[in-house]
Amino acid sequence: MALMLKGARCIDPQVGLDEVCDILIRDGKIVEVGHDLSMEKGVTRDLAGKVLMPGLVDMHVHLREPGYEQKEDIASGTRAAAHGGFTAVCAMPNTDPVIDNAVGVEYVKARANEVGKCRVIVSGACTKGLKGEILSEMGDMHAHGVRAFTDDGHGVQDAGMMRRVMDYASQFDCVVMPHCQDDSLVGDGQVNEGVASTRLGMLGWPAEGEELEIARDIALCRLTGCPLHIQHVTTARGLEMIRQAKAEGLPVTCEVTPHHLFLTEDDITDVYPTSLKVNPPLRTSDDAVALVEGIVDGTVDAIVTDHAPHTDWEKDREFELAPFGMIGLETSLALVLTKLVATGIISYAKMAEVMAVNPRRILRQEPVRLEAGSTADLTVFDPDAAWTVERSDFYSKAGNSGFLGAELTGKAVDVYVGGYATLEDGAIVE
Repeated sequence: MALMLKGARCIDPQVGLDEVCDILIRDGKIVEVGHDLSMEKGVTRDLAGKVLMPGLVDMHVHLREPGYEQKEDIASGTRAAAHGGFTAVCAMPNTDPVIDNAVGVEYVKARANEVGKCRVIVSGACTKGLKGEILSEMGDMHAHGVRAFTDDGHGVQDAGMMRRVMDYASQFDCVVMPHCQDDSLVGDGQVNEGVASTRLGMLGWPAEGEELEIARDIALCRLTGCPLHIQHVTTARGLEMIRQAKAEGLPVTCEVTPHHLFLTEDDITDVYPTSLKVNPPLRTSDDAVALVEGIVDGTVDAIVTDHAPHTDWEKDREFELAPFGMIGLETSLALVLTKLVATGIISYAKMAEVMAVNPRRILRQEPVRLEAGSTADLTVFDPDAAWTVERSDFYSKAGNSGFLGAELTGKAVDVYVGGYATLEDGAIVE
């Protein structure tokens, strides 16, 4: 099938493109990028006034399947992703059973092929059962396509174990993506230790509980040479350590989430909103400012959601009993457009880097470029669409968003995966 996308502002920093042009697609590939293009027959989409860029990738998502389908499943999660403008997501392995062997990998791949509305990149666990004691079947999972390993949700507590993980992963040029959390310091912490924990009367979660493992894993990266990607960085000091590691030439990258960029501990009021209970916790306003500066100067490589859906009954409990996490697939693009692009803090090109280009590179995926021969995974959004975040608008099963009621500008309108629309005019194509 031939598809012509006409009149969008096409942006791709990889090829130095930022202009209004047409894109001709055939058989899932971009055939031509230019002006006043024509084709003999096919479907034409008029995208005047819209912005088009390489398809967005969220490299940190919890799809919950298998085992927790009451929260989310691959069908609902990938629909939420497409609705939010994403062409691919990286699924975390903390499911039940844990994705720590090739059978689990193939299950997720098969389900995604059957019911998915975007590509699903499968990450594998570092250790069996996420227990931090025995290596997972990393070699077998790599043979089945896994290129990233993480015990997300758990920090690998033993440094020797983490070294073995990184030694093994480095043999395959795979990336290890640690959830940096020292359990002996974090304990039963609920909110950022300091003003927030004192004001709310809750157990504190010190920044050092994250920063110590960042420092340790950077040292292990230096020792092993293994590519290291620090998940959901939240503190200014942690980010500075990563900045120094990069200056040293170490293969270290990192990510931040919209909720750590645009929410702080001050947003947790005395009504104890459990939608703001996240892991790691919301930090100080100074930390949030530092994370934004990290995006601007290139220290931060990716913006991710850490989409963590939960049922209503799980979140509708006392703060200390509610699970950690919030959803984000359907608000991430609009938050970045509203808070960072529209305000002039970053450009569209920088947004494409941290939400499309860098995630693919870190995850060892094929690049997507706006040029002939590239796979046609594309995101199209209306930068002027004003909307209010409401649960009724979500395709996700869950509603635990920390941004309900927010007034945002910018929304995905079309998403193409391999040249075929999964989102058109803002609605999922079934």
